[in-house]
Amino acid sequence: MDTPETTPDRSIGRSPLQRAILRGGSIIAPPLVTLLLIIWLISGIEHYVLLPLETAARTVLVWITADILEGPPPNSVPLEDAQGKVTGFIYQGIEYVRSPIGRKYLPEDIVGWVDANADKLPRDMRDPRSAVDYYHAYIKLRYMPRWFTIPLLMLVFLSVLYFVGRFLAAGVGRFFVTGFERLIHQLPLVSNVYGSVKQVTDFVLSEREIEFTRVVAVEYPRIGIWSLGFVTSDSLPPLKKTLQDELVSIFVPTSPMPMTGFTINVRRRDVIDLDLTVDQAIQFIVSCGVVAPPPLSKVVTNQASLLTEKPPEKPPT
Repeated sequence: MDTPETTPDRSIGRSPLQRAILRGGSIIAPPLVTLLLIIWLISGIEHYVLLPLETAARTVLVWITADILEGPPPNSVPLEDAQGKVTGFIYQGIEYVRSPIGRKYLPEDIVGWVDANADKLPRDMRDPRSAVDYYHAYIKLRYMPRWFTIPLLMLVFLSVLYFVGRFLAAGVGRFFVTGFERLIHQLPLVSNVYGSVKQVTDFVLSEREIEFTRVVAVEYPRIGIWSLGFVTSDSLPPLKKTLQDELVSIFVPTSPMPMTGFTINVRRRDVIDLDLTVDQAIQFIVSCGVVAPPPLSKVVTNQASLLTEKPPEKPPT
């Protein structure tokens, strides 16, 4: 009588404290790592995308709207404090005051608005000194709060993606992209990074999705070694015609990055169909075989199915 195979218990020899810590780590680690990756991604987008775009937009608005004067115009009216000291002037009905640093003047209502709402500014903008700093803080408070800039930038980003996609759909767009990629591939270090990133983005974002019809096992790279693969098509017609046999094209992914792998053509009778979903197979491949799917309900082999099928006719000799 055959005895069922048993899996060795790795917890043997460990104290209850060690087992409890490892069990807690196995539960907490996945959500914690996921949360840290999300925070890292959001922080990277904020520091390297959002902040530079905000700064550029704010600089343009300051350059367009800033009302900064180098000194009192000839027909201005001086403003004095209680001690008789000149603190600014009135010009065209607007009160101008001198900035803390420099000899430039700006409207008093801009200074008052920024000083009254300085606690709402980022820490690096809470103590403006020059007239330009005051205008940067004013525009940040008045026209560029985060609840407005983030949706606006998302809208602008999606619009850019749309127009770039429409541009690349035309022939002239493809010409520019081809020329750009040729230039990138000539750079020693950049070409390797760009090629890897492009493979990942093409796999995730490409319109031409690869259709995995079923999960199979195939003896690859040699007889006796079984690899998981995904059937993608019925192979190349010229190859099938030459071999006079039924073939299938199989994508064999690599661990732990299933978006890379090999495409092989195998005789249909040499392929074993597995009762696995594509998600289960990818999870098995990404985990390098550690995360195995639950026990299979059935395994259907092509060899068994071929017994009930009529064998293909041999070519006349």
